[in-house]
Amino acid sequence: MLKLTNLDKIFWKREKISKGDLLEYYNSISPYILPQLRNRPLVLHRFPDGISGEQFFQKESGPNLPSFIKTVQIRHQTRKISYFVAQNLKSLLYVANLGAIELHTFHARITGPDRPDYAIFDLDRKSAPFSAIVDTALALHDLLEEHQIPNFCKTSGGRGLHVYVPLMGHYSYELVQAFTQLVAELLHAELPSLTSLERNPAKRKRKIYIDILQNHPMQSLVAPYSVRGFAGAPVATPLEWKEVTHRLDPSAFNLRTLPKRLERRGDLFNSLLKQQTNLHKVFNQLRKLL
Repeated sequence: MLKLTNLDKIFWKREKISKGDLLEYYNSISPYILPQLRNRPLVLHRFPDGISGEQFFQKESGPNLPSFIKTVQIRHQTRKISYFVAQNLKSLLYVANLGAIELHTFHARITGPDRPDYAIFDLDRKSAPFSAIVDTALALHDLLEEHQIPNFCKTSGGRGLHVYVPLMGHYSYELVQAFTQLVAELLHAELPSLTSLERNPAKRKRKIYIDILQNHPMQSLVAPYSVRGFAGAPVATPLEWKEVTHRLDPSAFNLRTLPKRLERRGDLFNSLLKQQTNLHKVFNQLRKLL
């Protein structure tokens, strides 16, 4: 039996959004988020007393779990960690009831831990204007489209945009890293005054960072449709590319607006897990451009 607790506790004071509202959100959008969560280790970003209180990331699932909770052990350099895996609505609500506002997933499934389902470009703006990140995302989209590489975009729920290339677990992390590095170099060569490959924020000079470091084993990223622990309860939201304009307002996609948006638009990331890219072919094509 799943017991939900402290449903009246306010998690977002300004917006008057309670823990119960968070749980109802995840309940209502479960058909959309669960395909993104199933068979993937979860990293929880927990806010037991709401976004104004203590917050922490949790990897280790811990002991004394209900029988309906699935976990998976993954060996890290110094120890094994037992991760939650949200396979169904009951397990999704269980982790959300822990105050896990944010759900971060591995890019590979437990059935193929060395083969990610997608490559990721994390466009981070820091102090740069959001219009610059839109321009960068559109240039990346055009580059990928030119070479017939399928690609999907979502808001991060924070300062940036995430662009995905579907792979269906067919390629190694090593090849994915080489591919994303190559694309990042080509994009930066096209937009040298707007973008940076510099990891040190102090050296970027308000440029958009093309972050490809996500493309390593056991990295995690906020899942599509996950709420974020920020003011306004924003949601990491899949977009149609025609929405990626200077008029785009990521704050418009939040816990209160997403259920109706999903009713209207459906799951824009549905085919992310069903399409694949011939990575060997496109890698060889792109390499000729350098």
